[in-house]
Amino acid sequence: MSKNKPLPFENDKISEECGIFGIFGSPEAHLLTALGLHALQHRGQEATGMVSFDGKQFKAKRGLGHVSENFNAASMKMDELAGYAAIGHNRYSTTGQSEIRNIQPFLTELAFGDFAIAHNGNLTNAERVRGSLIDTGSLFQSTTDTETIIHLIARSKRNKVEERIKEALLQIEGAYALIALVDNMMIGIRDPLGVRPLILGKLNNSYILTSETCALDIIGAEYIRDIESGEMVLITENSVKSLRISEPLKSRFCIFEYIYFSRPDSVINQKSVYNARKMIGTELARESKVSADLVIPVPDSGVPAALGYAQESGIRFEFGIIRNHYIGRTFIQPSQDARSSGVMMKHNANANIISGKDIILVDDSIVRGTTSRKIVKMMREAGAKSVHMRIASPPTTNPCFYGVDTPSKENLIAAQLNLEDIRNEIEADSLAFISIHGLYRAMGETKRNTQSPQYCDACFTGDYPIAPSRNFILGSKNNVS
Repeated sequence: MSKNKPLPFENDKISEECGIFGIFGSPEAHLLTALGLHALQHRGQEATGMVSFDGKQFKAKRGLGHVSENFNAASMKMDELAGYAAIGHNRYSTTGQSEIRNIQPFLTELAFGDFAIAHNGNLTNAERVRGSLIDTGSLFQSTTDTETIIHLIARSKRNKVEERIKEALLQIEGAYALIALVDNMMIGIRDPLGVRPLILGKLNNSYILTSETCALDIIGAEYIRDIESGEMVLITENSVKSLRISEPLKSRFCIFEYIYFSRPDSVINQKSVYNARKMIGTELARESKVSADLVIPVPDSGVPAALGYAQESGIRFEFGIIRNHYIGRTFIQPSQDARSSGVMMKHNANANIISGKDIILVDDSIVRGTTSRKIVKMMREAGAKSVHMRIASPPTTNPCFYGVDTPSKENLIAAQLNLEDIRNEIEADSLAFISIHGLYRAMGETKRNTQSPQYCDACFTGDYPIAPSRNFILGSKNNVS
C-alpha cells in the first residue's frame, strides 16, 4: 500500500481535495496556522504546507504527510516560519500526484513582489488555459491547475494586485476558494457560484480566512461571516475591503459538504453540519422504515445521521462498530490476501451488541460498494440476524469535477446497477438511499428546485452548474489542487 493512501476500509469514500487557512496581523501567525491546519486535517491527509511573512521576507515549508508530522513543537522549522501573516494548505491529491512540487501554498516572485496562494477546488478549463500558456512561453513547475492562476496573474498588465487577480480569474472556470498573501495584504476569493467554502473570522486584531469554522474554534477565534459567492476580500493592517469579481449569482454550494466532507462541529452558511446530518437521518427514517432492534452507525461519518434515524424511528441507537483511532496511515501487509485485514485494523464489530439482532446500518454514502459489502459481512460474522443498509445521501451516479476525488462513472456502483442489484452486491437484507427531495427537506427546503437547484448536487443528479471541458473529463481531473 502506498505511503499516504487510506486503508482498505476507507478507500471507498469520496475524498475532499484540501483545506485552507490564513491569518493576517498576529505575531504568532505561523503557530495559529499550524493549529488551523490541524483542525482541517480531515480535508486532506497527504501533504501540508505553509508560507509566512515577517515584514521583510517570505518563508515556506512544505511536506508530505500530516500536519503533526510537519508542524509541531519539536520542529526547528517552526521558529523559522515566525511572522505576522501566514497561509496554509492541506492536500488530498488524486492518484499519481503526491509530489513535493505539487504541495501548496505556492510561493513565487512576480513583477510586484512575492506572491503566495492556496487553493481549494478545481478549474474545469485548466487544461485548455494551461496549453495556451505553454504555447506562448510559460514554464510550469507543477502539474496542478492552481499554477495556471499564477501564470495568468503574472501576465496581467494591471497595476494593482487585486486587479491582476480579478483579470486572471475572469479567464478561468470551475470551483475555487483561494487565499493569497502579498507583503502587505491577505486576499480571499470565492468562485461566482460559491461551490467551495470560505469563511472570515477574527482573533483580537487579526483576521482569518479558512475553509471551516472548526479551524476558528481551535484557536479561540470568532466567526464573522461566510465569504460570498464571487467575492474578493482584501485584508490589510487597517481595513477589510470587499470587491466583486463577478456579478452576483445564485449560490450552488456543494451539498456533500453537509453530508460528509466538513467536520460535524463546523457551521457553514449559518447551518450546523451536525444538525444537517441528523436531519438527513430523520428524513431517511421517514422514507425507508424497516423493523429492527438496533440502529448502528458506520463510524465516524455515519454517526449523526444514525442518531437522527434512531430518534425518528424509535429504534435503539448503539455503537455496533468500534473504530480504532490509533492505526496509522501505513501498515505492513505481507501479502495481497492480508489487505482485507484493513477492515479489522480500523473497525471491529461489537459482537455482544450485535449478536442475534436485526440491525440497521447507517452510512453517509456508497461509492464503489466494496466497503459496504465488507461491513455487511462483518455484521453477519458477528451474529446479526439481518442487516439493513440505509444511506444518508442519494445514489452517487456521477463524478465531481469541482475539487472532489470521485471515481470515474464506470466505477460508481450506482451508475452501473439498480437498487436491487446493489443490494445483492453488498449482500444486505434491504437497502435504501435518501431521495434527492428528502435530502433537500433535511436542508430546510421544501424540495429540490429542478429549474434552479439550491445546491451543487451533480454527483447525484448530473446537473453540473459549470460544464467541464472534454479534456478535463477524459483525464486532467488528476491535476487537482
